Amino acid sequence: MPHVEIAIGGRTFEVACQEGEEHFLQSAAAMLNEEASHMSAQIGRMPEAKMLLMSGLMLADKTAGLEEKVKEAETRMAQLQARIDTLEVRPTQTERVEVPVIPAEVSDAMAQIAARAEALAAEVERRAG
Repeated sequence: MPHVEIAIGGRTFEVACQEGEEHFLQSAAAMLNEEASHMSAQIGRMPEAKMLLMSGLMLADKTAGLEEKVKEAETRMAQLQARIDTLEVRPTQTERVEVPVIPAEVSDAMAQIAARAEALAAEVERRAG
């Protein structure tokens, strides 16, 4: 089991961890050290136990806030996924296009008018020529 030396609040600690977890321990120690540094800057020198307790509480407070945000995001994501699922299940609506239909009587009347116009044009051409 590897031992890692970490520094928190200007103090050095030797901590054991599982093989391959050294990086995670260093990362967690860096976060705790940052909080301890802020505490020391604001309050000054304090007993080791109090420094570690206060730094841990500050990190726990930040973690609780982030967990709340994650829960809100998960809830919102679930709502949006449900909406997507509903929209995907809904049958696609085809656009309805209406084409006007000309009644047969109108078509017949137009054809008669066209025939008369052609006959008149032919008569005009015959008389003119």
